[in-house]
Amino acid sequence: MADGLEIVGYDGEGYKRLVDGPKWTLAALHYAVRFDPANFEKLERHLLTDEVFVLLTGEATLLIGENAERVQMEPLKYYNVKAGVWHHIFVTPGTRVLIAENSDTSGENTEYRYGMGRQATPGTNNK
Repeated sequence: MADGLEIVGYDGEGYKRLVDGPKWTLAALHYAVRFDPANFEKLERHLLTDEVFVLLTGEATLLIGENAERVQMEPLKYYNVKAGVWHHIFVTPGTRVLIAENSDTSGENTEYRYGMGRQATPGTNNK
């Protein structure tokens, strides 16, 4: 392999950080039970950072805002969810989504809203 080149792959389920830069991270999101509409539990919002979603393959729907408006994603378009906006993603089996966000995005600066009602304070749950 060439010096200075990192090649990373991921074939597992769910969310996994793949590459961490000094200020940003790239992650993979693949189908997992928690991203199936039948198992919807919570919306989240990152208080300090935007989060970018790119559908690579498959089918994905973003839930956006207070009313969880459904936005059907199209492959290779960039969906930038602004800081402070409630969101969640539904994906079907076989779906691959690329996510870019600040490397310090964590449960400490994220809020969760369960069942479209009860809200949790930052730092009480992870992705």
